[in-house]
Amino acid sequence: MAHILIIDDSPTDVRVFTTLLEKNGHRVSSAASAEEGIAAAKRDRPDLVIMDVIMPGMNGFQATRTLSRDADTSAIPILIVTTKSMETDRVWGLRQGAKDFMVKPVAESELLGRIQKLLAG
Repeated sequence: MAHILIIDDSPTDVRVFTTLLEKNGHRVSSAASAEEGIAAAKRDRPDLVIMDVIMPGMNGFQATRTLSRDADTSAIPILIVTTKSMETDRVWGLRQGAKDFMVKPVAESELLGRIQKLLAG
């Protein structure tokens, strides 16, 4: 299946997402900060990035903008998955270059469905 990079500072969320994605045949890597995630995306060229927003240092919106505007990583779809639930957050995330936006906690089937849709192009 696909290589998915999770950029999230919560070890619990990373473990939950990793377990779910690996169970469904995906290869998963993770980064605990936006800066580390940007470097990993440039190095590994994953098929999709799951991005948290609230992280120390650079936040997920800034990281999304950085990846979506870099020629080396702009083709990688970014799915923002965050606790930020305001409509303005969703709109801002999409304006930064994310292809989709979900609010935690996410339903397993909905997450997998959105990932499939993004991977299909």
